[in-house]
Amino acid sequence: MNKYHHLYEQLIQHTNKDNVLVNEPIREHTYTKLGGAADFYITPSTYEEVQAIIRFANQEDVPFTMLGNGSNLIVKDGGIRGIVMNLQQLSSIWREGDKVISQSGARIIDASRFALNEELAGLEFACGIPGSVGGALYMNAGAYGGEIKDALESTIVATKDGELLTLTADQLDLSYRTSNIPDNGYIVLEATFALKSGNKEEIKEMMDDLTYKRESKQPLEYPSCGSVFKRPPGFFAGKLIQDCNLQGKQIGGAEVSTKHAGFIVNKSNATASEYISLIQFVQATVKERFDVQLEREVRIIGDDVEG
Repeated sequence: MNKYHHLYEQLIQHTNKDNVLVNEPIREHTYTKLGGAADFYITPSTYEEVQAIIRFANQEDVPFTMLGNGSNLIVKDGGIRGIVMNLQQLSSIWREGDKVISQSGARIIDASRFALNEELAGLEFACGIPGSVGGALYMNAGAYGGEIKDALESTIVATKDGELLTLTADQLDLSYRTSNIPDNGYIVLEATFALKSGNKEEIKEMMDDLTYKRESKQPLEYPSCGSVFKRPPGFFAGKLIQDCNLQGKQIGGAEVSTKHAGFIVNKSNATASEYISLIQFVQATVKERFDVQLEREVRIIGDDVEG
């Protein structure tokens, strides 16, 4: 039995027992369909429960990992020790004036669609981004010329001590695919987007166009973590990979997509180890051929398999 399992009875005092799963396979919660099990997989339903669980983890010195909706993430085959928290139950979205306020567990796609239905412009770019609102802030997600920092006004976060803070967008140091959220150990609970009144048909037309571009160019028929690499200055990652003739390259069940070279897909029951090995092979090949170091956009967390 894992050394943390004696904590179950204490954990369910901080949230409904239905919100606490033991030995939960993380592959069920990631877009890549990779990863071992979490000792505890917890889905709190209130901000107060989030605070209580953070404080409990600190008090008991239990490892704590925040998981979004698993779209930009690879979890290793050995799984994750301690507590893994997912905020999927915190998914409400509402309007106040020309602002859309969304809890962090909602999908950023759903926030974009909500804005469309409210005839508010400014989140169109997010209509195809698969992550949660919290994850979108975490990495300043973007697509087709737009990014979170263009629309975000403020956020409510929980600190690593379990305190709540309200921060402006400027306080998050949002830049290309980064923020200070991970460095500060913040957990995003809520985001306020400042939008503008718009024409619903025009907003929908733009979103339909972006959706078509995404679906026609991206390999959505297989599990993947989305775009694997950040755009290197002066280059496009996908073009560099394509020019190395790596499309179709496989390690185990992982493959460099033949549809979009910037994607690595789980084509046939890949392990996380195979997927990571293919990422490293692509990086080494591009470095050798073009002397360009591809930097990962995707996060890799968790433990290797022991033995």
